[in-house]
Amino acid sequence: MQPTDLRVALFSGNYNYVRDGANQSLNLLVGHLLSRGVKVRVYSPTVAEPAFPAIGDLVDVPAIPLVGGRGEYRAALGITPRVRRDIDAFAPNIVHVSAPEFLGHAAVAYARKRDIATVASFHTRFETYFRYYRLGFLEPIAKKRLTRIYNRVEEVLVPGPSMAELLRGWGVKSSIGIWSRGIDHARFDPARRDTAWRRSLGIADDEMVVGFLGRLVKEKGLDVFADVVTELRRRGVPHRVVVVGQGPARDWFAGHVPEAVFAGFQSGDALGRAVASMDVFFNPSITETFGNVTLEAMAAGVPVVAARATGAVDLIEDGTTGFLVPPTDIGAYADAIGRIVSDPALRQSMGEAGHAKAAGYRWDTINQTVLDTYSAVMARRTGD
Repeated sequence: MQPTDLRVALFSGNYNYVRDGANQSLNLLVGHLLSRGVKVRVYSPTVAEPAFPAIGDLVDVPAIPLVGGRGEYRAALGITPRVRRDIDAFAPNIVHVSAPEFLGHAAVAYARKRDIATVASFHTRFETYFRYYRLGFLEPIAKKRLTRIYNRVEEVLVPGPSMAELLRGWGVKSSIGIWSRGIDHARFDPARRDTAWRRSLGIADDEMVVGFLGRLVKEKGLDVFADVVTELRRRGVPHRVVVVGQGPARDWFAGHVPEAVFAGFQSGDALGRAVASMDVFFNPSITETFGNVTLEAMAAGVPVVAARATGAVDLIEDGTTGFLVPPTDIGAYADAIGRIVSDPALRQSMGEAGHAKAAGYRWDTINQTVLDTYSAVMARRTGD
């Protein structure tokens, strides 16, 4: 089957209305597919003022704001008659589900009823979110629901081996393939480091910056980050904290890390400058399936200290490109950051090693694996 024979219906809970690593990856994927002649139609909730322009044809799916203080995200209500008519008219031969919510389950049911090929991609460890909102008792239920949907598709695409191992441990029996992530190497590069920008934030040239990058939401490990900063201060480890990003937990975070410099949301080359201007990148999140921000820091030549969790373990060579730490071990995080801050040679060697490893992650090559997966799924169905 040629790429031009493929008609892909992609279902997303958030294609472009709030910016995050998952939906930016999906947009880049759609751009690659379209460039190869694949027909693609995207079904997702939309808003009047999205975070960035959508790539490809985007069909609005009715949705309501999430509760619990997370109203920036929307929950699709499933496939309405209007949306179903649109899907029928498009006549996909592959349904790709990118999130295991109501819309994703409805899309899989739609495809199975019509004997359409199904692929799912795993982007976010939603099952871990409950523990950050005092709802940890729901995590086992979430795992069962996730396992169910992934066992109802023909191929599951995960960002790395650690996620494949996790799903196998849950009981997912479907074929599992790897769809990694790429990076803009012109944007994330050590040459983007800018001492003038650091000075504009009130940071002296000889001060060590411990940086955070990402949406400011509690599930990114903000509580652990704040506790580690407190421990660094208690130990007298010289450092400055720079936070790049925005989100609903911004005020909470600022209250717990009052000495931090909040640089706000950064994008494009300004984001590359902000990352390269850090001295240590600290990512305590355990909710990542890949960790785009970790790869961006590595490409920018910045040593990484991260939680020993899915995503990070596939990227970081412990002791070579950074340090992996047990997820809630505050003292071990402080030890790792302290070592990097106090040792210029280690900082340089780790930065160079991370930059070299990140060089192999390129979007065109990586997104081609998804197209190859589509072709393989179709070939299995026809016996070719």
